Amino acid sequence: METKTPTKKAATKKTVRTKAAAKTPAKKGAAKELKDLFEDSLKDIYWAEKALLKALPKMMKNAQDEKLKNAINKHIGETETHVERLEKCFKSLGKKPQSKKCDAMQGLIDEGKSIMEETEPGTVRDAGIIAAAQKVEHYEIATYGTLAAFAKVLKEKDCLKNLLDTLNEEKKCDELLTKVADTNLNKKAK
Repeated sequence: METKTPTKKAATKKTVRTKAAAKTPAKKGAAKELKDLFEDSLKDIYWAEKALLKALPKMMKNAQDEKLKNAINKHIGETETHVERLEKCFKSLGKKPQSKKCDAMQGLIDEGKSIMEETEPGTVRDAGIIAAAQKVEHYEIATYGTLAAFAKVLKEKDCLKNLLDTLNEEKKCDELLTKVADTNLNKKAK
């Protein structure tokens, strides 16, 4: 049987991609074990949840649809609980709650602010607020899902329960925002 040897051009492309990917050096103090990554990610989402506690009231103030205002208000209370659950996770790990700036959440919050500045008050702004809020929810769903998977592998049962409870609330909030958008709000914004 004859084996094909990759062409020099194909081999060079693969080598270039591999070299480019390998050039990112780890920062000092970078995570070496899954537990380190888990704790670092907890700090990240802890910052994110606290930042949301400042951003959500602004979104609620700019919303006009009562169902949207109620959904945001409900989520403010849930977010306070999410912060408390994260603090319980830190405690169960024997760590003091710490936050580390979450660049992703900062970007999502900035985008939400930009949407409000670039839309007139009313249904179009409400549709924009829902879009921005759902992007936040999707980020949180991804983050809490990943953290729950880490907690499971690390056998951090207390953290796992808290993370799964929050994950379920984030999914329900996303579903509620979809329902608010689907109750003619998007059609009115048209």
